[in-house]
Amino acid sequence: MDGGYEQRVATKFCFKAGLSATGTLVLVQKAYGNEALNRSKIFRWCSRIREGRELVENDERDGHPKSTRTEVNIVAVADFVKNDRRIASRMIAESLNIPNTVVLRILKEDLGKRKLCARFVPHSLTPEQREDGVTSYQDILITITKQGMNNIKFALKQFYNSDRCHFSTM
Repeated sequence: MDGGYEQRVATKFCFKAGLSATGTLVLVQKAYGNEALNRSKIFRWCSRIREGRELVENDERDGHPKSTRTEVNIVAVADFVKNDRRIASRMIAESLNIPNTVVLRILKEDLGKRKLCARFVPHSLTPEQREDGVTSYQDILITITKQGMNNIKFALKQFYNSDRCHFSTM
């Protein structure tokens, strides 16, 4: 519990004992020194107790929930990515009305995705993707060996372009 809770209990006790708000303030300041609640808070709590309030806990506050990383949002983000792998995280955030940082955390931590060439893809390749990669690299090696060392610049450029295409088609 916070330090204010104890002081609110003391304020309630003083009020029930018949002290005024000013008398309560003096006693609380004397008992707690620099850690005492300020004048306006003591007076506000005295007013609330006078109106019949029995609980000294703080009221619940409106605003954003502590976490928007819920199962519902995780499923919704997964659906967005499943339907369109090239969708921007900002667009997902706007559609679901949640912060972009939460969308990025869901994509990375909950769905196991990472950003590659402006698309979210799995961290690990499926067996089919691995096999396609091996086949592509074998074709490139065959091309390089056929061309020989005479045209290595061309072969490396082809290798680079092929590698880039391979990853962008995941």
